[in-house]
Amino acid sequence: MSPVPARKPGRRAARPYRPPAEDKPRRVAFDVLVSVREKSAYANLVLPGLLRERGMSGRDAALATELAYGALRGQGLYDAVIASCLDRPLSSVDPPVLDVLRLGAHQLLKTRIPPHAAVSATVDLARHVLSAGPVAFVNAVLRKVAAKDLTTWLAELAPTGDRLAALALEHSHPRWIASAFRDALGGDLWQTGAALAADDARPEVHLVARRIGRDELVKAGGGAPGPYSPYAVRLAEGDPGALPAVRHGLAGVQDEGSQLMAVALASAPVDGADRLWVDLCAGPGGKAALLEVLAGARGARLVALEVRHHRSRLVRRSGVVHVVTSDARRPPLPPGSADRVLLDAPCSGLGALRRRPEARWRRQPADLPPLTRLQGELLDAGVRLLRPGGVLAYVTCSPHLAETVVPVSDVLRRHPDLERVDARLLLPGVPDLGEGPSVQLWPHLHGTDAMHLSLLRRRAEAPRPDRIGEDVRR
Repeated sequence: MSPVPARKPGRRAARPYRPPAEDKPRRVAFDVLVSVREKSAYANLVLPGLLRERGMSGRDAALATELAYGALRGQGLYDAVIASCLDRPLSSVDPPVLDVLRLGAHQLLKTRIPPHAAVSATVDLARHVLSAGPVAFVNAVLRKVAAKDLTTWLAELAPTGDRLAALALEHSHPRWIASAFRDALGGDLWQTGAALAADDARPEVHLVARRIGRDELVKAGGGAPGPYSPYAVRLAEGDPGALPAVRHGLAGVQDEGSQLMAVALASAPVDGADRLWVDLCAGPGGKAALLEVLAGARGARLVALEVRHHRSRLVRRSGVVHVVTSDARRPPLPPGSADRVLLDAPCSGLGALRRRPEARWRRQPADLPPLTRLQGELLDAGVRLLRPGGVLAYVTCSPHLAETVVPVSDVLRRHPDLERVDARLLLPGVPDLGEGPSVQLWPHLHGTDAMHLSLLRRRAEAPRPDRIGEDVRR
């Protein structure tokens, strides 16, 4: 039997390479990006299910959320950085590889994760989710990204002579959205930058106390009372779905700005009776559920209309009794029968980008014309439904002037028996509401979504012909 050769001093036996165990938070983040890209899914709907499915909570869940949302929000900026590190077009990179690179770029440029750890962890992720070929490519690109910090990258990539484009790049928004914000803020670039930055901040969870006292909800949820809505509670962290009050429908998740829209409509003075309230586009039911409580307290009845069956079911589930599945452009109610009408119109959703990280890249300017046409048709339907002396609230979760100022100006022109109501007077204690009479909320000013509110009253008597132009200008 041959003797076993002696091992040379100072040398260890070679071991086969074993890839590290899968990094659960980064894998979840990657899977969210894939679902958003391949299935047009919404990250805020996909992520909670994945976290539950894989038994993740605490710090791991927080990391997965930060990576997924951060990579989606920062897509424009990260793509510009990645493209500058390539010797070929960005469009030639396979989509799954680009997803991995975006996750790596976010860790390198916007988190406290040390660069070497961010590169190593992302390369390990690539080994698990990609074929062997792109792993070296991912490693090489991320090392180039890590060679400069965010400030340096922005200085190199920012377009010269176009401050708005530079802000759009810095805060990773399409330029057309940055332009819409600037226009809605009166051309103030400082405010525009603050509004864009607010979209990238992690939003608080807002609760609405509908059938429970707010103090009781604060005590149960560990949050703080909202500064503006008498029904709002703000949570810095935690799962609102775990609260018994939310599970049993006594409270709900609703942005405080959204609550203020319902509160303002309910607070507006009306001439005469106050028996029938109508929510024209009620799904998924947040504002309708609050209006149901407010109307019931006064002996009024709320009728909620929703054109889609599945959204009608959500409205019923929120506690609204009278729900009708119907196209609000042809409401199944007598003309002139409503005392209060809420039109929370379908819109671009540019006011809620902080809660929907992928939305800024999905929306396009071409989406606006069909939306604004629909908004005009719904406004006409709401006016026809409104009785003389009644009040209509036109609400959008968008600050875009084409969805706020323009539709309201147009409906006033078409219906000279309408007059504006100063909405600011119905939101006492809310600062920075501008010159009125409409109200535009902002994340950077109010900590809410960028909700718009215009209040219109139908006059009890038609205006004199010589005053029609004056009324429209108001």
